[in-house]
Amino acid sequence: MTLPSSGRMSGNVVLDTRSVSFGYVPAAPVLDTWSASFEAGTMTALTGPSGRGKSTLLYLLGLMLKPTGGDVLVDGRPTAQLSDGQRARLRAEAFGFVFQDAALDATRSVIDNVTEGALYRRQTRAAARARGEELLERFGVDVPGDRKPGQVSGGQAQRIALCRALLSDPRILLADEPTGNLDPVTSELVVGAMRDHARSGAAVIVVTHSPDVAAACDREVRL
Repeated sequence: MTLPSSGRMSGNVVLDTRSVSFGYVPAAPVLDTWSASFEAGTMTALTGPSGRGKSTLLYLLGLMLKPTGGDVLVDGRPTAQLSDGQRARLRAEAFGFVFQDAALDATRSVIDNVTEGALYRRQTRAAARARGEELLERFGVDVPGDRKPGQVSGGQAQRIALCRALLSDPRILLADEPTGNLDPVTSELVVGAMRDHARSGAAVIVVTHSPDVAAACDREVRL
């Protein structure tokens, strides 16, 4: 089943789902033969009522869950039969993630949270730190890099998570309700950054209940 969508598409498929099915309980599938394509240069909103499987779909797209049927293709490469290690390497190389609760490691400093992914991308620690500090400045996170996540505001934490997601300039950016707990000013900053990343040539996919966020996207897919 291919779900309806609206908005422009750019013509270069980066992420492709083909008849994907998934259920936490076999008798109650969350997704059933779901198909859609996501293209470079396009920001897509995944919308629909709670309980329809939007977050589950995002985890399938990000290779954090394996479908029980069908496949997810990254740059045309099937992934269903990859090992866990191969999927982890592909996630590190191609994806950035922004979660609703920021999902920062409370035991590590702000700058270490931003740069942790560099360990999996053959990026030097010095280069990762320089890029991380550049992003923190760009998004107005005016706190010492050695401060811990518990010592920053919720809006700052989400901007730190955005910096982490953008550190390697990923060609696929996935975001799960990234503005759900933010004030309007910070929400606008986060949405603008994701839109800019799509304009740079990435595929950006955002799970959202916000009409304003959906309206800022190029395309909307409802579940």
